[in-house]
Amino acid sequence: MSELVKFLFEGLPVRGMLVRLTDGWQEVLRRRAGRAGDTPEVRVLLGEMAAAGVLMQANIKFNGALVLQVHGDGPVKLAVAEVQPELSFRTTATVVGEVPAGAKLESLVNVHGQGRCAITLDPKDRLPGQQPYQGVVPLHGDRREPLQEVAQVLEHYMLQSEQLDTRLVLAANDDVAAGLLIQRLPVEGEGNLEGQGGRRNEDEIGLNEAFNRIAMLAATLTKEELLALEPAKILHRLFWEETLRVFEPQRPRFACTCSRERVRNMLRGLGREESDSILAERGEIEVGCEFCGLQYRFDPVDVGEMFTPPQDQPPSSRAVQ
Repeated sequence: MSELVKFLFEGLPVRGMLVRLTDGWQEVLRRRAGRAGDTPEVRVLLGEMAAAGVLMQANIKFNGALVLQVHGDGPVKLAVAEVQPELSFRTTATVVGEVPAGAKLESLVNVHGQGRCAITLDPKDRLPGQQPYQGVVPLHGDRREPLQEVAQVLEHYMLQSEQLDTRLVLAANDDVAAGLLIQRLPVEGEGNLEGQGGRRNEDEIGLNEAFNRIAMLAATLTKEELLALEPAKILHRLFWEETLRVFEPQRPRFACTCSRERVRNMLRGLGREESDSILAERGEIEVGCEFCGLQYRFDPVDVGEMFTPPQDQPPSSRAVQ
């Protein structure tokens, strides 16, 4: 089963998480099979984004949806991973061109350097007028060089937006999507300077060195190991000299938040005239969910009920889908 394992380094302001998406990730791929642009390169991109999204949602404990998006001017116009507070996830991609074999992030999304990564936090219970929070970063580093890995982009995002040193290792294939996150936690009073020479606090330097050591160990983990090994084996392989506090695993799963009522609301937003125009052309309105592939169909009676006030609707014996 899919699992996410959180752990702390005893005595150090460093935390970590490991996620392995197995059954849930395979369900995503089963539903995507046969779609336009369903190539190994796109599947790897979506798998790494799904693993990263689960790690980030578990890291912030946000009561709402975390939506990770990359978009640009490559054959992949948009790739999305959405994760709910209970760690249910879904992904999709819009592919409009031929995907080169072996393509990395630059060739997939950032061909002319205009690609962006956006992270949106959408609260479950929004207050009136409240807008989702969104942070956006380009798909290049401080030296303006294109980044080739989703992990590099998100490390850059966390440093820019949260001022938190983060190390990520992500990997995906057709069986597993997995990720390792290591993050340095802020310490109260950190950043104070001592002495007229501005010498940094020795404890702070020691904490930085500890994080750098752990981050270097994490960087030795290969994608192949991340995909093949269970979390307990990975933690022992990397951090056998450290003292870890490991918590009970959580169970991420695939789930889609689409519903017939949501589609009804979307059609109401289009308006009666637009809906009737589609009916006249096609005889029914069919809307497919980009995430799970479920198809919702509305015939003229459905559309009529949609735009008729409840008090004016006659009793109906029609079965409701």
